Amino acid sequence: MPPANPFDTSYLRDAGDGDKLSEECGVFGVLGVADAASFVALGLHALQHRGQEAGGIVSYDAAAGFQSARRFGYVRDTFTSQSVMETLPGSLAIGHVRYSTAGNKGQTAIRDVQPFFGEFAMGGAAIAHNGNITNANALRRELIERGSIFQSSSDSECIIHLMARSLQRNIPERMEDALRRVEGAFSIVAMTRTKLIGVRDPLGVRPLVLGRVGAAGAGAWVLASETCALDIIGAEFVREIEPGEMVVITAEGVESAFPFRPRKPRFCIFEHVYFSRPDSILGGRSVYETREAIGRELAKETPVDADIVCPVPDSGTPAAIGYSLESGIPYAMGIIRNQYMGRTFIEPTEQIRNMGVRLKLNVNRALIQGKRVILVDDSVVRGTTSRKIKEMILDAGAKEVHFRIASPPTAWPCFYGVDTPQREKLLAATMSEDEMREHLQVDSLRFISLDGLYRAVGETRGRDAAQPQYCDACFSGEYPVTPADQIDQGFRMKEAAE
Repeated sequence: MPPANPFDTSYLRDAGDGDKLSEECGVFGVLGVADAASFVALGLHALQHRGQEAGGIVSYDAAAGFQSARRFGYVRDTFTSQSVMETLPGSLAIGHVRYSTAGNKGQTAIRDVQPFFGEFAMGGAAIAHNGNITNANALRRELIERGSIFQSSSDSECIIHLMARSLQRNIPERMEDALRRVEGAFSIVAMTRTKLIGVRDPLGVRPLVLGRVGAAGAGAWVLASETCALDIIGAEFVREIEPGEMVVITAEGVESAFPFRPRKPRFCIFEHVYFSRPDSILGGRSVYETREAIGRELAKETPVDADIVCPVPDSGTPAAIGYSLESGIPYAMGIIRNQYMGRTFIEPTEQIRNMGVRLKLNVNRALIQGKRVILVDDSVVRGTTSRKIKEMILDAGAKEVHFRIASPPTAWPCFYGVDTPQREKLLAATMSEDEMREHLQVDSLRFISLDGLYRAVGETRGRDAAQPQYCDACFSGEYPVTPADQIDQGFRMKEAAE
């Protein structure tokens, strides 16, 4: 078996406790290169950390027409065989990797796997969506009442049906028309027979970048969720797709438009903390360097006497390095991740589920024994994994265990494309910081402040500040788009909950 993706954190979900937030998906598209689907498969492999449940690719070839393949599992296991890739000919293709946050969560059906395809009067179109539509339930009810027949439980399928009902003259215009009805977050890669299309919602909650392979006038154009996916195919990063921008790419080049009412951007700050790969660039900033800066800020805000600083691998590593550099406390790999573990390799009985973290993480006992240990992690969600890791550290002979968390307390669910437990299952929603420390039974527990997080990403928090602001709803409860469907189901906004 090939080595596990070092940026894939599904091993923490597979431990049986669902104790890590998970991105919904990643998107990738390419136009203008022979065997485009193979390029898409490589791009999706680089984006595997954004979704491990399933993946799909749609391609177009003048002779074969639109072709698609959908598979469960990792890209490396499903889109590397010649027999599969031969069914996806053409110089234009898009793809999607999925971890469900909406629809039939935890019971993914093949019909829910994107990209979705629709046949319109002016030709076919396929669409892949990263984000979450917060008024999808209302749209679905309206569309069904008007005769639409849905084939999936995904909120993204609403876009295809809205496009089908539009009276606009071509597919890009129909997509604009459809997206004006949509609320929430969307970064979209779509395709027609001759066009590659990229769109970001006016808030720019989720990332989307433009790249190019080869010389101007002769190369291929690429759209991807992150810059790391450009690197794997040797593409040059051109720029980010702007919030509220639609780009329509053809063999002649890129056309840009801003069809939506402009709004102040609110990019997801948790992309910097955890979701994006550390080798990606966001907003002109290295994700790795930003996470190291978060660790430095965390050390300034939450000092403690200790002997070593250890990351909870792998997402806590850059912040732990930053904490060590700022505090002067030595950095040590006190926890080792088994890089060859994918999903649990034996039947997940209750006993094995209880051992889940130990199957994937092991304590470096020689470094830990007798030491006062600072464990740096990116977040605490339910706290179950944190407790298990703490127990492993103490079992290895640690003298003290101090948790330092590189994000503020996660007290509110995300409705913009992240798999978040219900609010009452979030540890920070029901406990104070001291109560969480007692619950985890550690010597100390401290989180970076929200202001400190903003300083680390080079901004100043404040809705009237001149600098761009972020979406920080999972920490602050201040939602930039009202989650209408969730409110209909009983969710109480911050003002109502207080």
